[in-house]
Amino acid sequence: MNLDSRGFRDIWGNFATGVTVITTDVGGWLHGMTANGVASVSLDPLLMVVCVDKSTRCQGQLRVAGKFGVSFLGEDQEAVSSLFAKRGDPEQGSLRGAAFHTGAQGTPLLDGSIAYLECRVAHILPGGDHDLFVGEALGGEIVRADAPPLLFFRGKYRKLES
Repeated sequence: MNLDSRGFRDIWGNFATGVTVITTDVGGWLHGMTANGVASVSLDPLLMVVCVDKSTRCQGQLRVAGKFGVSFLGEDQEAVSSLFAKRGDPEQGSLRGAAFHTGAQGTPLLDGSIAYLECRVAHILPGGDHDLFVGEALGGEIVRADAPPLLFFRGKYRKLES
C-alpha cells in the first residue's frame, strides 16, 4: 500500500487527541499556537514533547524563549483553539485578546483552561518538516478537575459522551 502525506494525515485523523495551546513570551512579545501533537514522555525527569511546524512563527519564538506554557483546553474552549489555530505574529502584551495570566515560571497561560504546565526547553530534535520540542515541566496545576476536555477527531472538535 502506497502512502502519501494526505493519506498519512487522514490515518492519523482517526486518533483522537486532546487540544492544547502552546504559549511563549519573548521580551513581552506574546505568542500562542494550537497544538494537538503533544505527549507525555517521561516521569523522571518530568518531560513532555510538542511537535511544531518549522515554518511557523511559534517555532522561532520557542527557540528564543527557551520556555513555554501548555494550556490544556476544556470542551467549552473551542473558540480559543480556533483563535490560536490561525497563524499570527507575536503581540506586545497580548495573546490575540484572549484572557491569560502569567504563571510562576513567567510563561503566559490561558485563563479557563482545565490544566497548565510550564516547561523549559530541554531538547530540540529534528522531525522532518517539524521540530520536536522536549520540555521539562517546572510547574503545573489542574484548575478545573471536573471539566471535560476539548477533543479533536477526524478533522472536527468532539465531546466526550457520558
